[in-house]
Amino acid sequence: MSRQLPLLLAFLAGTAAPAAGQEAEGKDHEVIQVTPPDVPDTGPRPDLEAVAKAIVERTNAFRAEQKRSPVTTNEKLTKTAQEFASFMAKSDKYGHTADHRRPAERAKAHEYDYCVVLENIAYAFDSRGFSADKLTTEFVTGWENSPGHRRNMLDPDATETGVAVARSEKTGHYYAVQMFGRPKSAAIEFRVENRTGEAVTYTLGDREFSLKPRYTRTHTLCRSTKLTFAAIKDAPAKTPNSGDHYVITGDEGNLRLKKQ
Repeated sequence: MSRQLPLLLAFLAGTAAPAAGQEAEGKDHEVIQVTPPDVPDTGPRPDLEAVAKAIVERTNAFRAEQKRSPVTTNEKLTKTAQEFASFMAKSDKYGHTADHRRPAERAKAHEYDYCVVLENIAYAFDSRGFSADKLTTEFVTGWENSPGHRRNMLDPDATETGVAVARSEKTGHYYAVQMFGRPKSAAIEFRVENRTGEAVTYTLGDREFSLKPRYTRTHTLCRSTKLTFAAIKDAPAKTPNSGDHYVITGDEGNLRLKKQ
């Protein structure tokens, strides 16, 4: 007789720009104590390093399908994922704050100097055991079909990842941790220069800025953000890249925008 327990998923998206964290509320902070199943797992046990590698490969394939750039494996994010997956496997405590820390705090403890940190977690059990391919599919498909996890997997600002899977000797549950990040070194830095004789107002995301005459302001962003100049005719919204330098010239009623 065999019994399969359902794959359970949870997610939390943490972003930081450049030093403070913002996290989702509600169930993301709940911790579940996983108990031993009625039926032990007696089937095959997969190579967990192979599963972690396959998760990265499948995630990049998914990102490619959705016109996203691939993420590269980062050693510090991988160590962060390994430590947390091992903790959940040893304690059978499941949740983004199971160790009383948040994803960004764990990444920082492993010296990951972050702009953005995201985390997907999941656990799975099957008394019939798992092959490496089956366990990979359980985790990746579950995340792809969950809106929050899917957003993390396809986040356009994520550039790096780290994945780990661990098994609980007590309950037989497999715990997966999938980290995504963007390092502070990849922050987007650009300038806006006002060469006119009047203050100029512009909007960056949902924030409005006023730039004094003959002043230049440098912005540092962790995420791609729309830049708009409502007072400048025929100036469509921009999405700045690192190194961009926007210059405002002209006079009242005849402002112009160019990129140097």
